[in-house]
Amino acid sequence: MTAHRALHFRGARLIDPRTQRDETGELLVVDDRIQSIAFGGRVDAPKHAEVIDCSGAILCPGLIDPHVHLREPGGEAKETILTGTQSAAAGGFTTVCCMPNTTPCLDTAMAVRFVEGRAAEAANSRVFVVGAATVGRKGEQLAPMASMSHAGAVAFSDDGDGIASAGMMRRVLEVCKTLDRAFMQHCQDPTLSEGGLVNEGPVATRLGLPPWPRDAEEVMLERDLRLNARIDARYHAQHLSSGGSARILREARARVGCDRAHRISGEASPHHLLMTCDACEGYNTGAKMNPPLRTKWDISELKLAIADGSIDVLATDHAPHTAAEKARDFASAPFGIIGLECALALYAKALVHDGVIEWPRLIELLTLQPAKLCGLDRKVEGIGTLTVGGVADLTLIDPEHNWTIRVDAFRSKSRNCPFDGMTVRGKAIMTIRAGEVLFTDDCVATHLSASQATSAR
Repeated sequence: MTAHRALHFRGARLIDPRTQRDETGELLVVDDRIQSIAFGGRVDAPKHAEVIDCSGAILCPGLIDPHVHLREPGGEAKETILTGTQSAAAGGFTTVCCMPNTTPCLDTAMAVRFVEGRAAEAANSRVFVVGAATVGRKGEQLAPMASMSHAGAVAFSDDGDGIASAGMMRRVLEVCKTLDRAFMQHCQDPTLSEGGLVNEGPVATRLGLPPWPRDAEEVMLERDLRLNARIDARYHAQHLSSGGSARILREARARVGCDRAHRISGEASPHHLLMTCDACEGYNTGAKMNPPLRTKWDISELKLAIADGSIDVLATDHAPHTAAEKARDFASAPFGIIGLECALALYAKALVHDGVIEWPRLIELLTLQPAKLCGLDRKVEGIGTLTVGGVADLTLIDPEHNWTIRVDAFRSKSRNCPFDGMTVRGKAIMTIRAGEVLFTDDCVATHLSASQATSAR
């Protein structure tokens, strides 16, 4: 009789955002499921189990990123589902949700099935599809959202463009409400941001570049929240950059009350928490973002919103581009950076080490909250939590591991990361999807081999 595959995690700091437990203990994985958890105690593990000594490490649900660009189909020179999910696994992410701005756009059930099929063939981390809300993401005609939802789309977005028409936005929200799917808005009023390249202010003036005001983000966010007041769709504001937006989101959640506040959410990305528009000096295309980097005040307000729960999701907005594209002049170079492989350390730097939140809350923002946003528990039992009988999607984190970000070592096809060379603390050292180890840091591989040798004796 063939023995079932088993992983025995010992001495880990177990963090479960669902129960809010944070205790040293043990966890046993058998095949693709969590078989037992012992907070403050020991599990009864079979003799053949691979023993992993987790002393000093955090074991938590697999990290989830609800906002990545995998570029397939159409942009395979920048990234593919294979390389993007390898990059995700190396960063501790067991699940990613891919955006629809591909070529062709993910605006049909067939396109959703294509990505799901490619993911089944090639993916490391799990891949879920966020479908386009309008045909071609042009904001003019509703996409077949119902058929896309039935095909597997977990949310909708015209990411890369905000829906400019208030009438169309209202119809999208109504359909999302009917389908019980979140709408994820790229808050950008095109009439206020047209031609904009960097944050409106002294840097734009000094560089002679067209300004991109905060108003472009804030006006669309306020409009959407007003439109949604009676519809009550699940509404999510992507990659917030403005301190004013953080305040608008806080006020909107307060208006609907504690029972409904979860219906309105926002996300922050590492670059908007760590970099200001000053990074664009010298026409540095590595700092060209959409929405743009802003000021220290904006960073302070975003962190405050994370601390008080107004912003309750973290997402990378992983946006790969080729070196040739980023080498163009500032006006012609594309917006965006990659970040899956260093995001966890950057969040720790911006939020944990800066005293904004602690590790348990950071884990929640990277697991349970994005799972709730996209309804992933309807797809995978126990995702985003540590649950006996639930799927064994896990991330092992060394919170004290010091390392230097080296883009040349990234698994992503692209290298457009402005954090190259930065020394950081905190790293995913093992990533497990459905009981299968997708990624192991070198130091863990050595330790695991030693543990197995000890068990064999």
